[in-house]
Amino acid sequence: MSNSPRPAGVPGLSAVAGEYHSILCDVWGVLHNGVSAYGPAADALMRFRAAGGSVILITNAPRPRSVVASQLDRLGVDRTAYDDIVTSGDVAHDFLARRPEARIFHLGPERDRPIYDGLPNALVTEGEADLISCTGLFDDTRETPDDYTEPLSRLARRGLPMLCVNPDKVVERGDQLVWCAGALAERYAAFGGETIIVGKPYAPIYEVALRRLGEISLRPVRKSDVLVIGDGIETDVRGAFDQEIDILFITDGIHADEFGAHDAPDPDAVHRFLGAAGLGARNFAVRLAW
Repeated sequence: MSNSPRPAGVPGLSAVAGEYHSILCDVWGVLHNGVSAYGPAADALMRFRAAGGSVILITNAPRPRSVVASQLDRLGVDRTAYDDIVTSGDVAHDFLARRPEARIFHLGPERDRPIYDGLPNALVTEGEADLISCTGLFDDTRETPDDYTEPLSRLARRGLPMLCVNPDKVVERGDQLVWCAGALAERYAAFGGETIIVGKPYAPIYEVALRRLGEISLRPVRKSDVLVIGDGIETDVRGAFDQEIDILFITDGIHADEFGAHDAPDPDAVHRFLGAAGLGARNFAVRLAW
């Protein structure tokens, strides 16, 4: 692993692409902001694939890969930019499928319910449940984690474990930051509740993604041949660091205000930010581009 507390800035993916066979690329914050796609980012991945590389999009979206692919289609991200998608929702679906007896209380918006399609688990009310499946806030346009203080403390007192399907605490939606399931899981743990987290930065989602890379490339995958691309310090960077996989850290994402001018981040500020978290990165770039 060559992640360093003081990563070198690069103008784009082409500066390091020749060192890797495969990419695990974050979606929200790197390929789009929830409203608009980033054209140069998709172009960079298409160029990498055209040169023989493989690309898996790895996302904490609490939805099946098919739903994420359809969203990318609507935003204008060409499917030639990636080989496949691995979502936190898919990993959660597999987790629940191995526990068919679990009665689930779904904490999150209606749009996330497709992750339960095909499962034998019963979706029940809070009082009937023995497992919470948290995909986010019921209404992330108006609510904050503070609105959940009483229900989370009540659920924690009952001793119900919480499956956190999206470890992100916030994501960009256009020019706004909105709260995600990870923020509720953090509050739940503070109340003494048990949390089970399946997305980035935790190992299960990387195990699925690396296995899928091997199936695509028809050869064993060495972590030294893989590059992670992402913008989240506690998800993308920490996940890559813990897995001993190099990362290209994108600075103009959810942490952009930490680094000075968005188009010209201060390398010392990037270094301090990573160091304060006890992490490092191989390189950083303002945005994903070739």
